[in-house]
Amino acid sequence: MLSEIVVMAEEENGGSTEALPPPPPVPLNFSPAQAEPEPVKKKVLRVPMARRGLGSKGQKIPILTNHFKVNVSNVDGHFFHYSVALFYEDSRPVEGKGIGRKVLDRVHETYDTELAGKDFAYDGEKSLFTIGSLPRNKLEFTVVLDDITSNRNNGTNGNSSPGRHGSPPNETDRKRLRRPYQSKTYKVEISFAAKIPMQAIANALRGQESENSQEALRVLDIILRQHAAKQGCLLVRQSFFHNDPKNFADVGGGVLGCRGFHSSFRTTQSGLSLNIDVSTTMIIQPGPVVDFLIANQNAKDPFSLDWAKAKRVLKNLRVKTAPANQEFKITGLSEKPCREQMFTLKQRSKDEDGEVQTSEVTVYDYFVNHRNIDLRYSADLPCLNVGKPKRPTYFPIELCTLVSLQRYTKALSTFQRASLVEKSRQKPQERMQILSNALKINNYDAEPLLRSSGVSISSNFTQVDGRVLPAPKLKAGNGDDLFTRNGRWNFNNKRFFEPAKVERWAVVNFSARCDVRGLVRDLTRLGETKGISVEAPFEVFEESPQLRRAPPVVRVDKMFEEIQSKLPGAPKFLLCLLPERKNCDIYGPWKRKNLADHGIVTQCLAPGRVNDQYLTNLLLKINAKLGGLNSMLAAEVSPSIPMVSKVPTMILGMDVSHGSPGQSDVPSIAAVVSSRQWPSISRYRASVRTQSPKVEMIDNIFKKVSDTDDDGIMRELLLDFYVSSGKRKPEHIIVFRDGVSESQFNQVLNIELDQLIEACNFLDEKWSPKFVIIVAQKNHHTKFFQSGSPDNVPPGTIIDNKVCHPRNNDFYLCAHAGMIGTTRPTHYHVLLDEVGFSPDELQELVHNLSYVYQRSTTAISIVAPISYAHLAATQVGQWMKFEDASETSSSHGGLTNAGPVTVPQLPRLQENVASSMFFC
Repeated sequence: MLSEIVVMAEEENGGSTEALPPPPPVPLNFSPAQAEPEPVKKKVLRVPMARRGLGSKGQKIPILTNHFKVNVSNVDGHFFHYSVALFYEDSRPVEGKGIGRKVLDRVHETYDTELAGKDFAYDGEKSLFTIGSLPRNKLEFTVVLDDITSNRNNGTNGNSSPGRHGSPPNETDRKRLRRPYQSKTYKVEISFAAKIPMQAIANALRGQESENSQEALRVLDIILRQHAAKQGCLLVRQSFFHNDPKNFADVGGGVLGCRGFHSSFRTTQSGLSLNIDVSTTMIIQPGPVVDFLIANQNAKDPFSLDWAKAKRVLKNLRVKTAPANQEFKITGLSEKPCREQMFTLKQRSKDEDGEVQTSEVTVYDYFVNHRNIDLRYSADLPCLNVGKPKRPTYFPIELCTLVSLQRYTKALSTFQRASLVEKSRQKPQERMQILSNALKINNYDAEPLLRSSGVSISSNFTQVDGRVLPAPKLKAGNGDDLFTRNGRWNFNNKRFFEPAKVERWAVVNFSARCDVRGLVRDLTRLGETKGISVEAPFEVFEESPQLRRAPPVVRVDKMFEEIQSKLPGAPKFLLCLLPERKNCDIYGPWKRKNLADHGIVTQCLAPGRVNDQYLTNLLLKINAKLGGLNSMLAAEVSPSIPMVSKVPTMILGMDVSHGSPGQSDVPSIAAVVSSRQWPSISRYRASVRTQSPKVEMIDNIFKKVSDTDDDGIMRELLLDFYVSSGKRKPEHIIVFRDGVSESQFNQVLNIELDQLIEACNFLDEKWSPKFVIIVAQKNHHTKFFQSGSPDNVPPGTIIDNKVCHPRNNDFYLCAHAGMIGTTRPTHYHVLLDEVGFSPDELQELVHNLSYVYQRSTTAISIVAPISYAHLAATQVGQWMKFEDASETSSSHGGLTNAGPVTVPQLPRLQENVASSMFFC
């Protein structure tokens, strides 16, 4: 090796053969220094900010809330977490859901001694919790359960044979494992996983949240779930539904609204509390299968049913069969009617040898002649198959009834939603009574695990300190004041603040029954009273009767061909009359054709009972879409909004709309709206993109396609703000984000905010605006009630104490007047505030933004930017129903359970439409 080095050195020295000088001697006390590695810059993750103080503005008001105080006396104890693994007798893991609770209940019944008499809380899947430890860190048990869904003796099975009684796996367990007909053996492994101190709950109440505190609260919630499961409830996360027909409300289509209760533990400023609220889920109408199908398809009788549709809706539903009352899961339908569907019947002969004899019989013949069961109408209907694909088991449909409490997870129709709202709402006092009764019925004080945890629950609603913020002053046209009362105002004898002009327009009538000339005349008359100049329309286009049954896209295309052939140029505005008020299938293709293909502003209406109030509301939308403003905050007219009016400030609303439940291949739609023409906070424009199905984080905020090009949402909005605001870049950007849960807050702060910053830096690397990030939640279970009053809390009610987070900066606001049912407040979480708002300034800004919604004359329940983002995403989502994904290029791929899904790109809006409030 050394000779090789010398040769190499000689070659480097031009081939010289002179000896190299010896290396210098190494000192005896020398120790080599270790090279310091380059420090790796680790990104500091942002976390939600702490509360800076409480607000003080507004009139104080005592409020009751549906949080019930919880005391925990056993703070020195520990929860022990164990992992649970279930296996079949042949050691295959148990995959199916739902069986775990039955298996663990049998373990608890059978092995009480081995468990040292301990109760446990089981989550139904892979976790089990005890108070104090089990005798050993690993325990193994074997139990037997009756397999109620595999007893085929009452049905007809093409390959069935007489049943055989099984035997226990070993003699020592024979007493414990008495195996009835068609029983199954399960092996259960319980292994120690973690130890959770109950002290973590007390730490969380002091604002010191940790993984342990979240786990401890999770254990308490799992105890509530198990408590409900033992009562036979349907469990939907932390909501529990009893099988009580008094709680069912028929909403049509064979679907029932089922009222239950949400129960969960929360850490709040005033301590640990139990949040109880009314909850509703949708279930299948229990009872005869045929009755459900007739209701579901709105059919006259069983003989006019669409059986292909019936097969889809029945798959995986559970039924009980007469006369043995056995329970099965539906796997399909027979290919032939009951009187024609054959199967092989196997019977033992009555001879001494008892040989098995087979014969081919129909399902109908078997039940009528062999089982002596009278079948009234099943002969010509398909049978239900409750077996496996290669081993079918058939039952006549009239012998089957649907089991109660089976969830219906498909999207409700507009009519079903309206019926549900009508039948499920409760006035505040009625709701309080229901919640008080729920606490008594659940009887949590009798739950052994809660008692062992030292948990006791008060029966009194928690009282909090509310404040009612004064309504902001509004301006109409000619400098007139709009007077708000109970969160509402009107334009009687008032003009719009900035009326637009309706010109170069036409009316399109898709076969709606309407006096079109009278409608135009009334719209023109009312427009003039609001300051809107309405020119006479170019034309009224009536759809040809021959096209009424054509596909929606064809009807829209034909209408546009007629418009283009008769008008001198492209119209600025089209008023579209639709034949149906709800769920009209023309709406989506019509909007896409106008907004994306031609850049035409359009307003749709279904002329039913059209009166002056209806047309005034219509004019609110038309004026906003055409660039006008209906009203403005007085604080915008004379700029005086703290931190917003003095420094260029951009306000964003962000939302993501997902496909209906069960539609895993429908792209999600992300919409971001932004304020424009600063210092206004009443004008907005929208940018919309598709993204992977069911993905909540917006991934197109910043989208670098080259060193000089960004195709993301934010660039489009920033440039519009710059141009519309006198060439000023926003120094403050306030983001309102909708639709994210508390578990996703860190993603908003560290993924979406990073994209916002990148988009700004890409335009100007020296530009660093300050950000405020606020999440708005409507999907929660906190409600507020006026003490001693039957009314809802007044509009402007704000709560930032007691039931709010012990550390984080959050508050509840009821900006609107709850006219029907019980008001649902919006829960605002301030995750980041680099601007430095005081609590009163930020709360007042949020309140003001509930009054700038141009579509209505009421304060709305959530800030206008979020409402606009939701509208934009929903409207554009209508297009997707009619987009052929195979003909559009993909923006990126997403993964779902069905594999990769190509996400079609949306056609971009024409600029004149994009910069308008088309979503109004």
